[in-house]
Amino acid sequence: MLRPLLSGLLVLSLLPAAALAADSQAPAITAAGATHPVPHAAFLPDRNATYKVVFSMTKPSAKPDEVNPALERVARTVNLYAASGVPLDHLKFVAIAYGPATALVLDDAHYRAKFGVANPNLAAIAQLRKAGVTVAVCGQAVAENHFEYAWVAKDVEVALSALTTITELQQQGYALMPL
Repeated sequence: MLRPLLSGLLVLSLLPAAALAADSQAPAITAAGATHPVPHAAFLPDRNATYKVVFSMTKPSAKPDEVNPALERVARTVNLYAASGVPLDHLKFVAIAYGPATALVLDDAHYRAKFGVANPNLAAIAQLRKAGVTVAVCGQAVAENHFEYAWVAKDVEVALSALTTITELQQQGYALMPL
């Protein structure tokens, strides 16, 4: 009786951490970033490592009533690492919006005024922030789009610029992920 139990435990201990975590752990971000289990996946994250990534969000949403696809991918990245057993405090992620993506960070009132719908990005931004991700916007892009800095959602940091933010973070060892 003990032998089958030990065999079962041995088999479970050999399963990749991601396979176990994907079944037993809710996603860190539920407002965006859905993931799919991948049996026998290669290149699994090291749950003991720290990951430093700056996400460059430049594309606008095709439909203003849907979460911006770049923000969706940031959320998916968080969820994939979390499902692989990497603690959220091991993710040093910064997502900066600029260019045509700048509007995704507007507060609900100003997003509504511009697009006629509620800002679908705000729930994902709030959850990302709660998970430890810094969501920022290029201050130069805010000005160039004729937005006021006060219109930026409360969970978003206004950076001097995307140019200086990305280069500064790369100098600190962050990998650049253009989206």
